[in-house]
Amino acid sequence: MKLNYLILSFLLFVLVQGVHAQPDWKEVLKTLECANDYFLRNNPDPGKPTYVKKERPSNLWTRGVYFEGLMALVDVEKQLKGEKYEVYKQYVMDWGTAHQWTPRNGIATRDADDYCCSQTYLDVYVRERQEEMRTPTLQCVNNLLVAGDIPWVSGGQTKSEGSAGDWFWVDAIQMGLPVLSMLTRICHLEGDEQAECYAQQGWSMYETSRNRIGGGLFNEKEGLWWRDKDFVPPYKEPNGRNCYWSRGNGWVYAALVRAMDAMLVAKGAQSPGYTEPLGERRWTNLKVDSHFRDYLKDYQMMTKALMKCQREDYFWNVSLHDESHFGGPELSGTALFIYGMAWGVRHGYLSKSKYAPIIYQTWDAMVKTCMHSSGFLGYVQGTGKEPKDAQPVAYDKAPDFEDYGLGCFLLCGTEIIKLLHQ
Repeated sequence: MKLNYLILSFLLFVLVQGVHAQPDWKEVLKTLECANDYFLRNNPDPGKPTYVKKERPSNLWTRGVYFEGLMALVDVEKQLKGEKYEVYKQYVMDWGTAHQWTPRNGIATRDADDYCCSQTYLDVYVRERQEEMRTPTLQCVNNLLVAGDIPWVSGGQTKSEGSAGDWFWVDAIQMGLPVLSMLTRICHLEGDEQAECYAQQGWSMYETSRNRIGGGLFNEKEGLWWRDKDFVPPYKEPNGRNCYWSRGNGWVYAALVRAMDAMLVAKGAQSPGYTEPLGERRWTNLKVDSHFRDYLKDYQMMTKALMKCQREDYFWNVSLHDESHFGGPELSGTALFIYGMAWGVRHGYLSKSKYAPIIYQTWDAMVKTCMHSSGFLGYVQGTGKEPKDAQPVAYDKAPDFEDYGLGCFLLCGTEIIKLLHQ
């Protein structure tokens, strides 16, 4: 009898722990709204230029990442009939209109940072079907298809390689690959034969970063990415291990998810937007991108590698293989990893029993550790390219740009809401 009581008590404990670990989607939504409203209070005019040491237009990459997250939140708000839907949607529309739905620095740019904003422009296009929302992006990307060996300047250096070598730092994969994948989807669904050209261009640029630049920026043996050729061995972290920057790997992980997501149409989706209904469990692969399985393979390799270096407090260090090198909680990389894992669980590419508890526990840790009651998010590493940049990372310290960290957080939270509705 005593043994049966102990077994029953243990089972009840496990059950209660499991329930406690799964958040209420309504609370997740409130958290996202709180964080986003803080940003809107401080940035009421979406078209106003940013100013960090110098003035920049508000369609720069940091703001582009924010709007990726905001568009995900807009979709969730709409389906849940959230009270913030109209306000958030209008903010997106005003931003795109202010920039005439055009990449930063115009349609001739080949810098992925400049056309990161096009992810949101295309997201809006499939919902509104107004040609001016996608035409500048089409013109910009078509320039990549015919770029050849045209010299161009980036970071003060003249580049002479063809467009396949444009993504010479891994952040660019997140800024650029989803744009090409989204155009692939749009063109395919509209019967445009150009779809395969965009898919192949995306793979060509990704594969060049993966296997050729710096001898290959992806280390298959360890399942992680060097940020650029400067961090490929012999460069090492202080502990003698390879340098894998958290957010840099987060960018690639998110890019893979967004590229694959563009190739999947939910069974319950309806044209013309083909937006995915909450609770969806079945998808059709468009099969227009012959490298879908290659992206999936890299995504799964990265997932395994990331699980080996998660901290006990559920965060990831800025240096994935050297916890002594500015170790501690960091939000942006952590949010991107959990965003990617939640997507993988939801689509059946990762085990729900294994990964869902990790996703929920990490979300809880991010909210409790990073979020202020005002909606401000702490522990966001500022802009840079490696673990030592923008240090220290702290609860009360604002990064130089407050937008991209929030964008990562919104992507993560909205994907968790989608997972909770399955």
